[in-house]
Amino acid sequence: MILLLLAIVVGSKQFTESVILGEIAAQELQSAGIAASHRRELGGTRVLWEALRAGQIDLYPEYTGTLEQELLPGERDLPAALSRLGLRMGPPIGFEDDYAIGVRRDVAARFGLRAISDLPAHPDLRLGFSNEFMRRRDGWPRLREVYGLAAARGLEHEVAYRALRDGAIDATDLYSTDAEIRAGDLVVLADDRRAFPRYQAVFLFRAEVAEPVLRALGQLHIDERQMIAMNALALIDRVPEARVAAGFLGRPGAASDGLGRRIWRRTGEHLFLVVVSLAAAILLSIPLGILAFRSPRLGAGLLGAAGVLQTIPSLALLVFMIPLLGIGAGPAIVALFLYSLLPIIRGTHTGLATLAPELRESAHALGLPPGAVLARIELPLASRSILSGIKTAAVIDVGTATLGALIGAGGYGQPILTGIRLADTGLILEGAVPAAALALLAQGLFDLAERLLVPRGLRQ
Repeated sequence: MILLLLAIVVGSKQFTESVILGEIAAQELQSAGIAASHRRELGGTRVLWEALRAGQIDLYPEYTGTLEQELLPGERDLPAALSRLGLRMGPPIGFEDDYAIGVRRDVAARFGLRAISDLPAHPDLRLGFSNEFMRRRDGWPRLREVYGLAAARGLEHEVAYRALRDGAIDATDLYSTDAEIRAGDLVVLADDRRAFPRYQAVFLFRAEVAEPVLRALGQLHIDERQMIAMNALALIDRVPEARVAAGFLGRPGAASDGLGRRIWRRTGEHLFLVVVSLAAAILLSIPLGILAFRSPRLGAGLLGAAGVLQTIPSLALLVFMIPLLGIGAGPAIVALFLYSLLPIIRGTHTGLATLAPELRESAHALGLPPGAVLARIELPLASRSILSGIKTAAVIDVGTATLGALIGAGGYGQPILTGIRLADTGLILEGAVPAAALALLAQGLFDLAERLLVPRGLRQ
């Protein structure tokens, strides 16, 4: 019988172990009669942390070293520091997932590498670390400080593993429970100067979470061997994380959706993001474009502001939205709306600015009021340029909306991100091909709209 609680939302980061732990938590709560859902692959540490603090999720798996070094630096009493923020930490899950530096076995043998302190003696070695590792205080900055390493480049964690296997880089950061260590026959270099702290796996909760939830997850115990085996099932044997979690808990896994049903569901999510953001942008941008034409000084400011918004990296804009709007479709729609403004404002402004002045003079000479001139002459004649701006915005939105999956907005980005994480080309194509097809369809629909709405003489 389901307990009378609000549905508990479990979050997970964008790496396999976190997704598995999120699935285990959600399924364990469901088996205890607690309504629970899992919002998977929401991004990096900061995204999950801000979502938890904002109440967008109720719990997620984290690591004590990350809390000490990245999220609550300088805090010696983690439970007290979390309590001040309205959060709490569960007991250790049972394993540690420490940072480590790994190299291929042939590279270790060639250069005599046994510990991280051996790396500075070989400055020609190519170091490639995950982007999050490069940014974190307990990652590259700490490694560089303790071991005196000179330079490294950032890559996505899964890409770095492939680059290491292919010989494009010589060393990368690992998690000690990664299945790739054994599968890729990698050598883990000893952290002989103790640069990295301990990373005990725990669940972080909002303080308001009810005691039955805490009791259900407090009974979980996963040791290192079990975690490595589950990571291997997901990453190497391609077993879906939900089935991996069900197998660990000794329960039958739910049947997964077929390809057609998955694409249909993702198409609905993607269209929702694009259509809502584009409709809102059209309603605001066309009047702003008219205003920009009517008032050149104000128009320069409007176009400049819209241009500045266009230069903000889309991922950064999505992350900036989280403290204001949380995670999910909301911040993704706002970000897409902002990116749609410039093409439509500029298209409207350009269409009106390129009209022959004699047309307006003739209209005014006939005694038409300004509103009628705009509605019957200026906008119809500028319609081709306006539609061109809307078409550009629509195509941009279709592509950019794939990043919405990083904050739980769904859409075609979800299989793309999962495919990158699992190095599964089929999953990447499952999102990329429909996204490309939708962009082409949007372009074709606006070409058809141009034929129907733009006077024939203007299309010549």
